[in-house]
Amino acid sequence: MMQGYNRPAIALHWLVAVLICCSFPLGLYMTSLALSPLKLQLYSYHKWLGMLILALVVLRVLWRLGKGAPPALPAPAWQRRAAAVTHALLYALMVAIPLTGWMMSSAKGFPVVWLGVLPLPDLVGKDEALGELLLATHKALNFLLLGLVGLHVAAALKHHFVDRDATLVRMLPLLRRGQ
Repeated sequence: MMQGYNRPAIALHWLVAVLICCSFPLGLYMTSLALSPLKLQLYSYHKWLGMLILALVVLRVLWRLGKGAPPALPAPAWQRRAAAVTHALLYALMVAIPLTGWMMSSAKGFPVVWLGVLPLPDLVGKDEALGELLLATHKALNFLLLGLVGLHVAAALKHHFVDRDATLVRMLPLLRRGQ
C-alpha cells in the first residue's frame, strides 16, 4: 500500500487551505467598502481567520516536525528541489502574512481581539508610517501566496493527470477510491 500523509496532516492541510480561500477574498472585499459597521465587522472576521490560520500553521509545522512526512515519490531532482522551495515559501508566507497583518493593526492603533473575546497584545507601537509599510507588505505577500498556491495546485494536477503518479492521492485520499 502506498504511504500517504496521516489524517491529522491531511486535515490541517485542507483546513488551512479552506481558511485561506475564505480570508483572501474577504480581505479584497472588505477593503473596497466604505467605512461602515459591516466593514468593521468584516475586518474583525478577517483578523480572526488570520490568527486561526497562524495557529493552525504552527500546529501543522509542529506535527510535521514530530511525525515527519512520507518519503518523496520518484521525480527528477529539479522537481524535488522546486517542490521543497515552494513548500518552504508557502509555510513562510502562511506565518508571515498573519504576522504582518497583526503588526499592521498594532501600528495603525487597531487591536486584534480574537473571536471578539481574546485581546492579543500589540506587536509594535502605534506608528502610521510603519502601518502603511506593513499594509503594503501584507498585500504583496498575499499576492505572492496566491501565485504560489496556483503553482502548487498546477503541480499537483500535473502529477495527477499527466504523470499519473500518487502525489495528489497522498493528500487527497478520496481519489484512491476511483483508482
